[in-house]
Amino acid sequence: MYITIEETAEYISMNAASVTALVMQGRIRAIHDGEQYLINKEQFTTYFEQVEKYKKMIQDYLNEPIPEDIDVKDED
Repeated sequence: MYITIEETAEYISMNAASVTALVMQGRIRAIHDGEQYLINKEQFTTYFEQVEKYKKMIQDYLNEPIPEDIDVKDED
């Protein structure tokens, strides 16, 4: 099933101009039917889930505490 840029923007709570920019950059795959760009909803959902997964992985990495370095302590 194909959806328009406006429907995609509504689906992900983003403005249509940002979705259009992502399509033009090639970050979201779309086809042009002569009048408008259409996005395959299944492919987009998979892409969106992967992006959310990577965001969570990065956030988990950034929230991980830095281990104490054993060479930092002065034993004098």
